[in-house]
Amino acid sequence: MALEHLMQADSDGLEGGWQDRVEANPEVLVGKPVIKGTRLAVELILDELSWGWTYDDILRSYPGLTREDILACLAYAGDLLRSQRVFPAKATA
Repeated sequence: MALEHLMQADSDGLEGGWQDRVEANPEVLVGKPVIKGTRLAVELILDELSWGWTYDDILRSYPGLTREDILACLAYAGDLLRSQRVFPAKATA
């Protein structure tokens, strides 16, 4: 799904929304969503959270990052998932 479409979505709980902190640029990481001004992919931050890293662990590892950047990654992922539609596939014999 195109980042431009998601930029119209609402991001509760993050002042200014994730759109102020996440961008996709074909010249940076082949267009993967990243935290603006960095080469840190949203998926990397989400992976680290899923591995049990705390906000403090991430902030120590990437000194230029802020708590709001991490929240923006979570808000982006939430908006992306809310915009997806899943249709069950029929089993074939």
